[in-house]
Amino acid sequence: MKAYLLSCLLFVYLVSPLVVASDDTDFAVSQVTMSAIQVSEHAWYVKGLDGMATENEGFISNAGFVVTSEGVVVFDALGTPALAKKLVTVIQGITDQPIVKLVVSHYHADHVLGAQVFKALGAEVIAPKGAYKYIDSSFAQDRLNERRVSLYPWVDDATYLLKPDRIVESAERFSLGGINFLINVVGPAHSDGDMTLYVEDDRVLFAGDIIIEGRVPFLGSVHTKFWLQTLEKMELQSLQALIPGHGLAASEPAKTLSLTRRYLAYIRQQMALAVDDLQAFDEAYAGTDWSAFSNLPAFAEANRKNAYQVYLSLEAEALED
Repeated sequence: MKAYLLSCLLFVYLVSPLVVASDDTDFAVSQVTMSAIQVSEHAWYVKGLDGMATENEGFISNAGFVVTSEGVVVFDALGTPALAKKLVTVIQGITDQPIVKLVVSHYHADHVLGAQVFKALGAEVIAPKGAYKYIDSSFAQDRLNERRVSLYPWVDDATYLLKPDRIVESAERFSLGGINFLINVVGPAHSDGDMTLYVEDDRVLFAGDIIIEGRVPFLGSVHTKFWLQTLEKMELQSLQALIPGHGLAASEPAKTLSLTRRYLAYIRQQMALAVDDLQAFDEAYAGTDWSAFSNLPAFAEANRKNAYQVYLSLEAEALED
């Protein structure tokens, strides 16, 4: 009987539509502990708990927010509407300013399934180029259906994958309440489209899932020239805090940023030599000394792909000159 009821429940969720508009839904109440950690005068974050994607009510990822005199900018929406509502409560315990923007680092379920809560509050939802590749995929529907079972009742048939109000194609600056922000679109690095948010006045970087302390980053098809220039600027400004998509803020943000900057600069240097000499990528890669980075976590998984994407981007830059 239990197996039959479970199969019926699964069928209900599998046939549920991807988008169900519902701005006033009474979501299940989250029971997880969530508290804000302040990293600068204006910037805060909440840290997801350790565990698998469906443990701790799905609270496994981080979200950040920046409080200004004209409203709050939120970075990432967490993995369920219940968690998003709890985050809103946390924010309201710090400020009475309205939430006016939600910047989504990338479209993965643990970062976006709470987005409908912020949209219902009137926030503009901003996502990177590439987000619709995920949104329009069968994988997105399958993942939502799975979460409606594995994270029920915090994800249910009233939960939907929110489409953004605006797609950011490249780097973009904006100001709010006298605070200056830089959105940097990194491209398909960790996902189909990734971006970071830099709070320039506070020197705080919300990095999403592309920079994590002590490991090789996933570069994807990032515009490496601009990304390197941005990292160099942040390094010169002495980064105060770096908030990844999972885990604690970097204990040594300057060191983490320096590692990412040095890694990218080295790849560009080595692959530029190959492009200038019209050397094939395989030959160039095999002839490069990677020992300065080969002992870092994720090197084996990411480095060759990173180097190839940089090689291609440098070829494109050469054609533009």
